[in-house]
Amino acid sequence: MPTVDTALLEDLARAAQRDGITKTVVGAVITDSDGKVLLLHRTADDYLGGLWELPSGGVDDGENLIEALRREVAEETGLTVTAVGDYLGHFDYRSGSGRATRQFNFTATVTTTGDTVKLTEHDAHLWADRTQQNRVSAAVQAVLGTWRSQAA
Repeated sequence: MPTVDTALLEDLARAAQRDGITKTVVGAVITDSDGKVLLLHRTADDYLGGLWELPSGGVDDGENLIEALRREVAEETGLTVTAVGDYLGHFDYRSGSGRATRQFNFTATVTTTGDTVKLTEHDAHLWADRTQQNRVSAAVQAVLGTWRSQAA
């Protein structure tokens, strides 16, 4: 899996700032040995409750996108990211507090998969095959489409 270029990360951050983005988020496309994608289910009482999504979360001050991705995957799933690969694009949305938010998405490899997921913020997880991957938002479906085309 290739290493993400530092210049790309800097370009992405500059573009977000130029576009008026005030919050940045990272998302991880994590697959198991069968090519299924890890999805997490938001609790009903959370913002966008009931949505299936990629492991994702906010970038803290002083963190770069890759550091944030590693931290968020560990916090949300208990899995350790061993490598971050391809950049799969971004999408913009309004956060629960109304902030202009951009989610940057990358492929990620973790040390273990399967039943070792330990949820902290979500109420369910699913290793989704292609037919189950349509449970996510249209924006995440587009990210998964990019991932599939790069993997082919």
